[in-house]
Amino acid sequence: MVAVDFSAFMDELATVSGRAILPFFRTALMAENKALGDKFDPVTEADRAAEAAMRQLIRRQFPQHGICGEEFGDERTDADYVWVLDPIDGTRAFISGLPLWGTLIGLTHRSTPVYGLMHQPFTGERFYGGGRKAGYKGPMGARTLKTRRCASLAEATLSTTSPSLFSEDERPRYERVERETRLVRYGYDCYAYCMVAAGHIDLVIEAGLKPYDIVALVPIIEGAGGIVTNWEGGSPAAGGTVIAAGDPRIHEAALRLLSA
Repeated sequence: MVAVDFSAFMDELATVSGRAILPFFRTALMAENKALGDKFDPVTEADRAAEAAMRQLIRRQFPQHGICGEEFGDERTDADYVWVLDPIDGTRAFISGLPLWGTLIGLTHRSTPVYGLMHQPFTGERFYGGGRKAGYKGPMGARTLKTRRCASLAEATLSTTSPSLFSEDERPRYERVERETRLVRYGYDCYAYCMVAAGHIDLVIEAGLKPYDIVALVPIIEGAGGIVTNWEGGSPAAGGTVIAAGDPRIHEAALRLLSA
């Protein structure tokens, strides 16, 4: 059997989705609210165009594979290989003109994340991982990604998209960790996870995630030497509560506080 170069195909998906998205960025694009009640969960024409383009390519190249996408739902998710797509992770940043969003392209094999790519087409950056390796391609060239060592929470930089996204039960648990860290940054969505892989942020803690929010990021962080789990220390592939760390020591310390 001939080995399939999934990394090359992911690059193709990233290129196609980026072409679909960029004409909409920093324009007078209208966002729809797909949430119920008084919550705001925006979706744009750019999200839908990018996911549709990626799905078309996947169906043509790998018709036997499944697809899980944010905008158009699930197809054959009982297949051995399933593509997990978030065309614009960070839509709030996107509609605000901020370049802190990215396209997430993940691949699972029998429910385990095995390849992942985050593409930021506006800055021209790609963060990717698979086979216990991770790398970066962008304006400054290409390089291997590696997390940094961080012995304690007192030395750590922590990120979360927004404390307001935690539930009433989750927020005090998160705040126990935040109080112990040196520096906290908010609002970076998928970009924060890539900064863990690149060795600039030490810890990301979030909740309420869907599989398409995290699957692509797991191989990137793990390939760079980091660790990603849920708050119970199990697999993050189903979403929910997630903690990503560059150093296992602060991952363990944060888990203790989250479960206290």
